[in-house]
Amino acid sequence: MRLLVLGAGAVGGYFGGRLVEAGADVTFLVREARARLLAEHGLTIESALGGARLAAKAVFDPRTLAPFDLVILTCKAYDLDEALETIAGAVGPGTGVLPLLNGLAHLDRIASRFPQAHVFGGVARISATLDEGGVVRHFGELNRIDFGARDGGTDARLAELHAAFAQTPVEARLSSEIEQELWDKFVFLATFAGITSLMRASIGTVLETPAGEALILRLLAECESVARVERHAPQTETFVALRAELMRRGSPLKSSMLRDIERGGRTEGEHILGDMLARAHRAGVEAPVLEIAATHVRAYEIARAV
Repeated sequence: MRLLVLGAGAVGGYFGGRLVEAGADVTFLVREARARLLAEHGLTIESALGGARLAAKAVFDPRTLAPFDLVILTCKAYDLDEALETIAGAVGPGTGVLPLLNGLAHLDRIASRFPQAHVFGGVARISATLDEGGVVRHFGELNRIDFGARDGGTDARLAELHAAFAQTPVEARLSSEIEQELWDKFVFLATFAGITSLMRASIGTVLETPAGEALILRLLAECESVARVERHAPQTETFVALRAELMRRGSPLKSSMLRDIERGGRTEGEHILGDMLARAHRAGVEAPVLEIAATHVRAYEIARAV
């Protein structure tokens, strides 16, 4: 099976690199400077689970692409439209597309752009970064990826992908309920990103304030209500785990959305908070805290564009 990974940064570089480590036929589609770096120095992963320096195939000119069996997308949501045009040559009739993006809105956009393709669901859970030297640095031990057909069916490409990951440190799970997995992360992320971005503080700091816990729980309840209306409410055990993560006293965790704000960058605010709010409005769910959080990030985006 021929795989194309769009990007060789923190997520694409880590998971794609582990597949290379397992002997999979992987090509990275990257910018020209990154392609030169990979050609000269290889793909380097530093991780407590085992480092690697790998010879990685990379291309930078999308005009040279021919259809692949599976394309893995690891871009930010605000780069999705550009990314879809970039991979167009790699997507032929029956090509599988596995996006590892936050939220849900991207799935219909990908399916609309490539009606001939099979769009799968994927959830990546990892803390990693690409340093200035081009090294993929993995923090901690969490390096999990869940993927599956959105209708719950089987697919030979996903089975082969799962078998390849089984030869690596990656905790990979082939899920028959990937839509629920996507919703579970969506509910958590909208709450986590919403509250930390709104308060410009970590979860632990928010919890130190008199009303912090109540506001977090109110926002979580709003997002869970949207999921329930759409028949994807988290199961009790999952919801308890999500709540516990958001209630961890002293937690230094900040959402990537807040980190984007702190560095003055673009955010996935519309893709996460805006989409969840639009779903709340369509479902008739009252979501005042979510609306404030979404408005806060929208105002930030307007101000940075001036």
